[in-house]
Amino acid sequence: QVQLVESGGGLVQAGGSLRLSCVASGRTFSTYPMGWFRQAPGKEREFVSAISWSGGDIYHAPSVKGRFTISRDNAKNTMYLQMNSLKPEDTAVYYCAAQSTGRWIPSRFDNYNYWGQGTQVTVSS
Repeated sequence: QVQLVESGGGLVQAGGSLRLSCVASGRTFSTYPMGWFRQAPGKEREFVSAISWSGGDIYHAPSVKGRFTISRDNAKNTMYLQMNSLKPEDTAVYYCAAQSTGRWIPSRFDNYNYWGQGTQVTVSS
């Protein structure tokens, strides 16, 4: 069993930065690919970024490419999302997720087995 806890959300002005963290419990964290998703009010959950277990494979949604950076520190059981040049349209609840079984499809939210509770990111214009 894996538990995920996000932190680092908050209110920031457009153009600002935030760094989200996702701390995982469980000794097998380092073997799981992981991802970040977000959901804005009235919208479906959407893919943001994903990273393989080793960190060697990274994927970003076109809307965040060049502004967001995903990384992980397996020794600390932690995944990060550095968000720069934030825009009002980035406002959403951000969730981290981990996949423990099956073929990994980075952008498919139903591909992931474990989810955090989410952290709110609000970008003001």
